[in-house]
Amino acid sequence: MKPPRHHPAFPMNPNPPLPNFPAQTTRRNFLKRTLAASLLLGAAGWTKLKAAAPTARVLEVRVISHQPDLYHGWPTVARRSNGDLWLVYSGGREGHVCPFGRVELMISKDQGQTWGWPQVLLDTAIDDRDAGVIETPKKAMLVTTFTSLAYDTEAFRKALEGAAGTTGTWPQERLNRWRAAHERLTAGQRNALLGHWMIRSPDGGVTWSAVYPSLVNSPHGPFVLANGQLLYAGKKLWTDKQRVGVCRSTDDGLSWQWLAEIPARPGDDYQQYHELHGLEVNPNRLLVHIRNHNSQNRFEILQTESTDGGVTWSVPHPIGVWGLPSHLLRLRDGRLLMTYGYRRAPFGNQARLSEDGGKTWSPPMTLSGDGSNADLGYPSTVELPDGLLLTIWYEVMAGSNKAVLRQARWRLET
Repeated sequence: MKPPRHHPAFPMNPNPPLPNFPAQTTRRNFLKRTLAASLLLGAAGWTKLKAAAPTARVLEVRVISHQPDLYHGWPTVARRSNGDLWLVYSGGREGHVCPFGRVELMISKDQGQTWGWPQVLLDTAIDDRDAGVIETPKKAMLVTTFTSLAYDTEAFRKALEGAAGTTGTWPQERLNRWRAAHERLTAGQRNALLGHWMIRSPDGGVTWSAVYPSLVNSPHGPFVLANGQLLYAGKKLWTDKQRVGVCRSTDDGLSWQWLAEIPARPGDDYQQYHELHGLEVNPNRLLVHIRNHNSQNRFEILQTESTDGGVTWSVPHPIGVWGLPSHLLRLRDGRLLMTYGYRRAPFGNQARLSEDGGKTWSPPMTLSGDGSNADLGYPSTVELPDGLLLTIWYEVMAGSNKAVLRQARWRLET
């Protein structure tokens, strides 16, 4: 990331040269110039101190998922008002794309030191993918997901038909499993299941609502406003008219109304905007991050802002961050934290801090950089009572084709 020009956090000349004294000078001029030099150096030292970039002191990185023979993907972690941590993700999988994905939940009652056995929250007859979770102002738990038929490829259909040359790609045992899962429904029934969905528990997970549709989808779900409303920034999928924007709930997530479309940057195709996440900086001021697949700033995070509570949004603009997608968190001290996957060498996850409400972002802080390939990321972060941060992501480890859930416990040092 290139530092913004003339930003106070990035002085143009943090170590200015000493004044060039003439060969002969009076005592008075010498003292005046010495004092001026001292003040100049002092100011430079103070500016340099202020410009010190934040760092992440990573205390622990470890695998937390159970069932290592299965593939786990696209997690979201949330901290409840009672202190429990809820982690939702797509589990029960054979791979990155398959017909077996389901929404699972693990709970930690000791700030992520240990995690309970997975609970299956939702398992439709097609692939249930990215899962988000929040606690609403009324202490209900809201879990989001979307369904997909991406596994239903031409290669799979040819294998089902017994086309020549498919035997090596599709071992019979694997093909039998996929066929059994796929043919539970007719083609029409499968297509009817496509959508983005929510389930809601008013009692901490004891009971859950029926599945109901949401207007948009994004991996980490909605966010809460100070006035008690919920906003969901995302993308409308599986419809004739795809839309990228924000919807709002005024009844604690029970129902949703379309609020505003996010405009496309000139030259961009809005269909190449994906996987949004937002937060409230302060009343009426919001910001949203967007995964961008347009050729301009490809695979960078774009940012859009609203100053009227989400009714209108600025044209998305780059913030100099290569990575995808972004999860946003407002820390207790008011600073903003973004965490995102870094899918090129060194493969891993990074974080950046903003001390001015998202106007500028710090240089990257590495949370993990030991990944073996690009099948990783989607980190989300919570702030713990002791001030530590807990970030959780998914990752295919070296020597395996199954993704696990990993977490980093870390401290922000500035």
